[in-house]
Amino acid sequence: MTQQFYVSPEQLMKDRADFARKGIARGRSVTVVQYADGIAFVAENPSQALHKISEIYDRIGFAAVGRYNEFENLRIAGVRLADLRGYSYDRRDVTGRSLANAYAQTLGTIFSSGGEKPYEVELFVAELGADPEADQIYRLTYDGSVADVRGWAVMGGTTESVEQWFTDHYTAGLDLGAALRLAQSALGHDDAAPREVPATSLEVAVLDRTRSQLRKFKRLPDAVVAELLGE
Repeated sequence: MTQQFYVSPEQLMKDRADFARKGIARGRSVTVVQYADGIAFVAENPSQALHKISEIYDRIGFAAVGRYNEFENLRIAGVRLADLRGYSYDRRDVTGRSLANAYAQTLGTIFSSGGEKPYEVELFVAELGADPEADQIYRLTYDGSVADVRGWAVMGGTTESVEQWFTDHYTAGLDLGAALRLAQSALGHDDAAPREVPATSLEVAVLDRTRSQLRKFKRLPDAVVAELLGE
């Protein structure tokens, strides 16, 4: 009878975490930045069809890095959950916190299960508040961990130098143009040598507090992004 190899739970979790981190690091970074009138999502993504940034509900946005098919499944599940809750109860019952909790449970269950590989994804869930102090931004990692962030956050790719750029240059109350220029410069510092990221390679969307519509999510076309960046 063949003897089964034993792997300690600690080593198994470490191997699964290393596997997920390596997959996530292969992509380019995504940033979220609070500005005076809302929340901006900025990703380096030259594709016009495969989006990293999407709308979940009226005041809730979603951004992801990693395997496209995996975070697309999570996005669709979030949209369905939000629609069902809003239809069954009230639109105000759909919150970023509840969606972040649902995503955390899903990712945590998949990560701790030995029957399937962990998801190679990280997520942002952001909810626009009535004022900047009421904005909520959650970062979720591959193992279901949740962090509540303020001001700005970065995930995916090589984040250390991008985070340092934000730490050195971010100030509260930026207008949208300044926030986008800051994000563009930060994304260009993900390599050893700084590089210029053109507007056409950026995917940008905002949760805009000044919109009169119930839905606050707005995707910015390349021409508008280039104008805001002064290109």
